[in-house]
Amino acid sequence: MEHLNLEEAVAAHVRPGDALNILYGHTRWTATAREVCRQFWGTDPGFELQLVSLGNFATALVHGGLVRRVVTAYAGEGFPTGGPNPVYTRALRERAVEFEHWSILTFEQRLEAAARGLPAAVTGSLTGTAMEANAHFARVDTPFGEVGVVAPLVPDVALLHAPVADVAGNVALPGPNMEGPWAAWAARRGAVVTVDRVVDDLREHAPTVRIPAHRVLAIVEAPFGAHPGGSFARGLPVDGYGEDIPFWNDLHRATRADFDDWIRRWVLDVSTHDDYLERLGAERLERLRRRADPTSWQDDDRAHPVDESIPVTPQEVCAVVTAHEVADRVVARRADAILAGAGVSNLAAWAAHELARARGSAARLAAEMGMWGYTPTPADPYIFNHRVFPGAEMLTDCSWILGTVVGGPGTTTIGCMSGAEIDRFGNVNSTDIPGTSFVAGSGGGADVAGRCDETVLAVVASPRRLVHDCAYITSPGHRVRSVCTDLGVLRKRGDGELHLAAVVAGPEPLAGRVRTMVDATGWDLVVDRDVGEVPAPSEREILALRNWDRERILLG
Repeated sequence: MEHLNLEEAVAAHVRPGDALNILYGHTRWTATAREVCRQFWGTDPGFELQLVSLGNFATALVHGGLVRRVVTAYAGEGFPTGGPNPVYTRALRERAVEFEHWSILTFEQRLEAAARGLPAAVTGSLTGTAMEANAHFARVDTPFGEVGVVAPLVPDVALLHAPVADVAGNVALPGPNMEGPWAAWAARRGAVVTVDRVVDDLREHAPTVRIPAHRVLAIVEAPFGAHPGGSFARGLPVDGYGEDIPFWNDLHRATRADFDDWIRRWVLDVSTHDDYLERLGAERLERLRRRADPTSWQDDDRAHPVDESIPVTPQEVCAVVTAHEVADRVVARRADAILAGAGVSNLAAWAAHELARARGSAARLAAEMGMWGYTPTPADPYIFNHRVFPGAEMLTDCSWILGTVVGGPGTTTIGCMSGAEIDRFGNVNSTDIPGTSFVAGSGGGADVAGRCDETVLAVVASPRRLVHDCAYITSPGHRVRSVCTDLGVLRKRGDGELHLAAVVAGPEPLAGRVRTMVDATGWDLVVDRDVGEVPAPSEREILALRNWDRERILLG
């Protein structure tokens, strides 16, 4: 193990043709990846990029032509909202990059199989999805019944950021850890690790050490090396910091404008990590340190008061209708957990949790990154908000949340999620819509919809969202109970197809509201004889949603 600077570490340990696995975790990014982009810019290294969620993070690598193949669970972006990213969409449509899609859980299971030296890992996910066609997935008959198996995913080098390491090279990775440290264990050569601080000894913090020194190629001390991600370092001998969401939003806009100019400013013209920090500025870095404080939401609370004057939007109606549906199912099933997807379904799940708790439910909120029993903070609608980490009852990883909380026999879980397309059987497409610019991926969607005890879907109604058949099945519909919209609620009946069960209350006659919902559906929607009504959102319910999403990032 070597102690190097960024330039030396990449020059010594990253080679053309490598399969590079960039660990996601709660830090989400590493300064090493920026240095890889800088050193190999203008060449054709033909990297394979393994990243559980590309987000906006890998856009420069793909835009620069450094990547020939991507293995991922999500090829879209997460900030300011989830959805397609033009860089990835263009690369796929032009066939400049090959994309291999997985779910978050199966991506992690492939790495775990490689780390354990196994020929395959058993999975309960992907069945009924288009991802079954992946060459590295198979259904296998065994003496114990048919099982799904995934082949190992083996990187050449893992790149990651962690809060702290010791001088020997042992690395602390406090949760939540998403796919965990498996890539560092699985990599053919080992891991290049940036850390905020190198200390003499970590034995006092041994419970947080997840990567031992013999798996580490190089340690680079790089304060704020997770930027624009954050670093949760509670109890460790280093300060944490929050995510730089304005920076991510600038990157989001740049991918739709002069992206080359952005790359020059933040990647190519920044020769050292110290130069990068100087360009960010001391004031900005201090604000990020402040965001690590769980009470820092109060800063956003003062800066962005709830706007009560905005007319109610379809997204808000959809979220409230979904919240009531989820709360009803949580109470009826005596569920232990509510697992939320991103976007409006996330806010709906948070509202459902409060409704269910008011009715005596003990259900906990869970998130795929590895959070259990967390409480959302006002003025921040992001599901992986670092401010909620300190108050969570358990911080773990996706194998526990998506592989045990979801689908495990000891826990009853209600899922709440959305998608770009939802068909008449409740199948979801959030991966690829031919003929459009939409390319994203499963994330944890296939794991949630395929394995939760029940799933409720949320979508603003339109014929392009509610379709006859999904062009690509990202998430199977067999455990989807209902689809909630801004116009009404569709529920499964005995034929397995979604029927219109209720419409949202309003001044228009019932028959007119039923016709509006039918017209917003892309198939011949069957209307229940006893079609009912669900209450229109109250002012209190709308303001509760706005309290989380002050800047209306998700609410429209």
